[in-house]
Amino acid sequence: MKRKTLSRYLIEQQREHNNLPADLRLLIEVAARACKHISHAVSKGALGDVMGSTESENVQGEIQKKLDILSNEILIDANEWGGHLAGLASEEMDDFYEIPNRYPKGEYLLIYDPLDGSSNIDINVSIGTIFSVLKKSEPIEGEVAPITEQDFLQKGREQVAAGYALYGPQTQLVLTTGHGVQIFTLDLEIGSWVLTQDQVQIPQTTSEYAINSSYGRFWRAPIQRYIGELIAGADGVRGRDFSMRWIAAMVAEVHRILTRGGIFLYPADSRESNQTGRLRLLYEANPMAMIVEQAGGAATNGLVDILDIQPTRLHERVAVFLGSKEEVDIVTRYHQDHE
Repeated sequence: MKRKTLSRYLIEQQREHNNLPADLRLLIEVAARACKHISHAVSKGALGDVMGSTESENVQGEIQKKLDILSNEILIDANEWGGHLAGLASEEMDDFYEIPNRYPKGEYLLIYDPLDGSSNIDINVSIGTIFSVLKKSEPIEGEVAPITEQDFLQKGREQVAAGYALYGPQTQLVLTTGHGVQIFTLDLEIGSWVLTQDQVQIPQTTSEYAINSSYGRFWRAPIQRYIGELIAGADGVRGRDFSMRWIAAMVAEVHRILTRGGIFLYPADSRESNQTGRLRLLYEANPMAMIVEQAGGAATNGLVDILDIQPTRLHERVAVFLGSKEEVDIVTRYHQDHE
């Protein structure tokens, strides 16, 4: 059977579902091409003088890695001139980026984390790029209005596409356009993304969980209860043993869940910097929640579905529990009962 490339897959999706107009298809292909460029930079590592940190901080107060800045620039350079975008917003930029007037403007918005898992760069552990696509609000007839922050503050359910690239032993692209989840692998010989897994489904039950247990002393009661039950294993109320995993890169954690099930937890806790959660709603939680739900899993902030949260600012943070539906339902119920 002839291998299916990303371009062919997107064209067939448009024919079948009529959900991928030309500009959206082009946007996804350009974003995927930028991820190939980032993958190449990551693979060169020290040979490309891209290792280490800079002296600058991003809007979250985090020290930026050289690859953070390079990846952000690659995504802007690839997308700003094509005529398919009205603007971009990045975890690495204080404000949104409106497409300059010298270029034609489209009706879509690209939101992304250019390099997730930056702390893993210098130790050669998997990292990735996360992206989300929204459609800009309809302008008043006959008026070409500039974009505002409000255009980006849409609920996750309004996303028209979401995906991530994982830079590991293989470079893979995980994508949803609202009709299931597909995994493409970068074929370095031909330079194309090739479909390698179609209609990925997350197992409903699991014996693996991912959480940074070093912050256990700050956890609130529902998380203390849930993790305590998992640790108790076969001797506790769950009646079976669980294994803990932690990679410190959301892309890698989610990819493991898509592959063999599991739950990823990044709760809010009692620390002043983490009262409402740590992960970014627009750049990380929303796109990953869309992917996980499309693969049959669930994603909540402990009380409501991630995709139903109304954003109030570009860099809003949120607690995240996502993965196999059975486990997400349990930890969400514990939070709801506590409330």
